[in-house]
Amino acid sequence: QSSRMAVQSKAALLAGAAGCTALVTWAGYRWWKYGVIFSPIFNESGVPTYRQVPGTKVFAGKVEGEDRGPNPMDPPKVMLDELYWLRDDDRKNRKVITHLNRENAYFEHKFRPFKDVQTTIYDEFVSHMKETDEEVPYPHGTYFYYTRTVQGKAYRIHCRKKNVMGAPGGPEEIVLDINLVGKGKSYCHVGSVEISPDHNVVAYAADYNGSEKYEILLKDLTTDKLLPDKVSESGGDIVWGKTNKELYYTTRDSKQRTDKVWRHVLGSDQSTDECLYEEKDELFWVGVDKTDSGRFIVVSTRSKTRSESLTLDLEAPGAKLTMVHPREENHRYSVEHWGEDFYIITNADGNINSKLVQTRIASPGRANWVEVLPYEEDTKLDYVVVFKEHMVLNGRCKGLKMCKVMTMATGKVSALPVQEDCFDIYSKSNKEFNSEVFRYGYSSLVTPHSTFEFNMRTQTSTLLKVKEVPGYEPGWYQCERTFARARDGTNVPISLVYRKDCRWATERKASPLMLYGYGSYGACIDPSFDFKCVSYLDRGMIFAIAHIRGGGEMGRHWYEREGKYLAKKNTFFDFCDAAEHLIAKGFTTTPQLAISGRSAGGMLVGTVLNLRPDLFQCAVAGVPFVDVMTTMVDPSIPLTIVEWEEWGNPNEAKYFDYIMSYSPVNNVGKAAYPSLLVTAGLNDPRVAYWEPAKWVAKLRTGQTNPNNVILLKTDMSSGHFAASDRYRLMEERSIEYAFVTSNLGCPDLLPPDYKFLPKQGASA
Repeated sequence: QSSRMAVQSKAALLAGAAGCTALVTWAGYRWWKYGVIFSPIFNESGVPTYRQVPGTKVFAGKVEGEDRGPNPMDPPKVMLDELYWLRDDDRKNRKVITHLNRENAYFEHKFRPFKDVQTTIYDEFVSHMKETDEEVPYPHGTYFYYTRTVQGKAYRIHCRKKNVMGAPGGPEEIVLDINLVGKGKSYCHVGSVEISPDHNVVAYAADYNGSEKYEILLKDLTTDKLLPDKVSESGGDIVWGKTNKELYYTTRDSKQRTDKVWRHVLGSDQSTDECLYEEKDELFWVGVDKTDSGRFIVVSTRSKTRSESLTLDLEAPGAKLTMVHPREENHRYSVEHWGEDFYIITNADGNINSKLVQTRIASPGRANWVEVLPYEEDTKLDYVVVFKEHMVLNGRCKGLKMCKVMTMATGKVSALPVQEDCFDIYSKSNKEFNSEVFRYGYSSLVTPHSTFEFNMRTQTSTLLKVKEVPGYEPGWYQCERTFARARDGTNVPISLVYRKDCRWATERKASPLMLYGYGSYGACIDPSFDFKCVSYLDRGMIFAIAHIRGGGEMGRHWYEREGKYLAKKNTFFDFCDAAEHLIAKGFTTTPQLAISGRSAGGMLVGTVLNLRPDLFQCAVAGVPFVDVMTTMVDPSIPLTIVEWEEWGNPNEAKYFDYIMSYSPVNNVGKAAYPSLLVTAGLNDPRVAYWEPAKWVAKLRTGQTNPNNVILLKTDMSSGHFAASDRYRLMEERSIEYAFVTSNLGCPDLLPPDYKFLPKQGASA
């Protein structure tokens, strides 16, 4: 009996000890992960956010020892920021990390009711993606190169086959398997993948955390082994020289600006690399490229309003960088080469949408430029692709993309054919300078991405491949274009796509609608195909893109004169007016209207929610640039100085009040804000994680409708462009889709009644 009692007593002690160990482990984990032990991680309204009272002083204007621009206010204006403590440049402060972890826990808690919808939508995404697929091989030297994907694998595989009488032949050679590069890593983005001129070496740039600081590695394709060469902290650009003995690359400064161009000789250490060019003006950043002819390296340095190019002749031993034309105020240009001439796209002489000029290589300055084609006011030139006997002009005409082919011998110009009123057309890999065919891609909101070849001699176009989208029938869907009348009388185009049996299509009754926008940097959001969007359309939703000012869809003036600096508010007004137009025309209603934008598009979302919180049912803001004022006054924040030529410099009185009037964080008030999902990346170098974190904290204090949730989801292992793994990226997007469809009351697919729709496989 006493022996049994002793055993029981010992067991009780052991159980108590085990319980204590478990409790200590549990408490330690909660403290490490969330910064609390027994206190709640969150409450029903969100994560309690510490406010530093009276707040950190933020100065707009002159600060001794800092570059605040040419005309800073003196004395400076002083702002108090109670949430400034959320900024941690090293991303290691435990107080900050635990706060973000608590926000993620709150997101998981609130998102639980949408989880089944999210799983369903993710499965739909995967079902519409041909997981094992291959791109059309393109000729390059003695090989055909292509990429392919394999079911279950996250990344692309770069491959090649021998060029056998103009077609791929022989066994496949794997050039670079990005799945192996990213093995064991939570994030892996491979940017440039460049084959050496003799096709024996591949150089590639890899970013392992989303910081956009790339490591350049070289692989010997004859042995399938990595070479000892390694370049750290690069900007991601890789350009080979004339042979495989040297390559050119860029590096970034402490503020994430690419500021130097280097030459690396294979077999040498990075410490011995030669710096060919350094850009010291912090408004500018540099890039390096090679002309299509292969003869010249082009170093381009540019700001938002000015540019300058230098060339290096690879066929001239001992050649040095030669200036094409020095930078001038409000002058932008880019350089290509053909024959004995440089061909230059320039906005000189007030030609805001740019024109094409040429000049002799020996006398490249602007005084010698000769117009090649007459300037067209409604046509914007972006870049050219050069061949031995032809040149392809790429740009925009009347709001849509265009490609035109010019025969160099005659100057005759012809446009590539398109079949739809609303589309996207773009250059693909064209590596053969002597080719007669131009490889291009095409898609629309209903047409999957397709690869074509245009024979520039016979003027005929051949379809090579339509990317397969399993379970998708283009004939079930309709796209159209409408124009919203902005408050100043400007017509703003809107591209729409919907299924032919949604309520709008069959009864002209309002349908749930997602309105997407960007509207900054002159960037264009073209109406291209996205298989993920099918999950919106198959729930009876309409998907719309507002081509608002600040973008470049309607030409350079759409951005330069009407959508930046002191005209920036046109961007936000256009978006609100586009939403009002869609409601007035019966496409949708406020309870059925969602909006979305990423980065500067997230700023758009933040601003319009302050302007019109009553207009929308829910919103998604991805990596949103929302703390505009605090970021733009501080030159220590990466890329701030570069951005002064985009938004204006609020250290100057000219811009301070204007930016303050729309900066989302600074204009949060008491309002019934719609439900909102905000995403961030901890390592994001473009929009720091603390911007969305501060915005969410302020919105929660201003929210007057407790039924509308405001959620923040931070990816702790990625940067600005979200997950690099294609499956993880689809999972992230399925979260956004589930949030939207659930808030709009359309989480379920349309009934499977397709009697009036074309049968799958039938022509529409």
